[in-house]
Amino acid sequence: MDDGLTIDWTVMPTYNTIMAVAAGAGLLSIVLLGWRVSRGQAFSAEGHAVNFGVLGAILTITGAHMTLTWPFAAYFPFDNIIFGEPSLALGVLLLAAAIVLWRRRTALGEAERPGAALAAVAAPLAIIIVGLGLSLIAIAAAGIAFQLFTAPPEEPLTGFFAQWPWVETIFISGLYAITGLGALTFPLAARDTGRGRAGTAAQYVTGIALGLSGIAFLLFGALNFYTHIGLIVNTM
Repeated sequence: MDDGLTIDWTVMPTYNTIMAVAAGAGLLSIVLLGWRVSRGQAFSAEGHAVNFGVLGAILTITGAHMTLTWPFAAYFPFDNIIFGEPSLALGVLLLAAAIVLWRRRTALGEAERPGAALAAVAAPLAIIIVGLGLSLIAIAAAGIAFQLFTAPPEEPLTGFFAQWPWVETIFISGLYAITGLGALTFPLAARDTGRGRAGTAAQYVTGIALGLSGIAFLLFGALNFYTHIGLIVNTM
């Protein structure tokens, strides 16, 4: 473009598109597995292991690169913290879940209460999961306080809201906050599942929070494949 915003894309790598899609799919997959296990429904440990492995690999590789490359995006160094670190953490957790499910796929299929076995494995992770939940809420607060997440007017579709920067700021910050809430209640939901309970308040809060944020991240990430391509074309 001869006038308007110009970006040097050699110092602005971006792939939070695939990260958002994988994160959304990962959150939805956790909810799906939790739903089946808590209600005693049959599930394929092997299938979930492969699914978590694929999603975990995407998030671990991209999240690690974004976290360790400082600054990853010259114009937005806070992307390392906002996108890179949470993706890395979720990716490693999904890979760990994939390993457990794969190694115990036969035992889980034969166990009378597979939820108890999975809850016992997840219990020691409660500390880091709660810590990540608090971190996501902190990112949401920073997004509101510092007016982050606003797309420039040159970005198709989402750029329409550039004149109202609070719209996308509240939307993305809200996603982080809801995901953080789901992480905070996840240990309680896993505990209830381990005790053979179904439909508890903790399970519903966790399922709704992670389910809604998973859908939103997946769809928003897919949309960004179009909007980010358009932004690159419009600012070269």
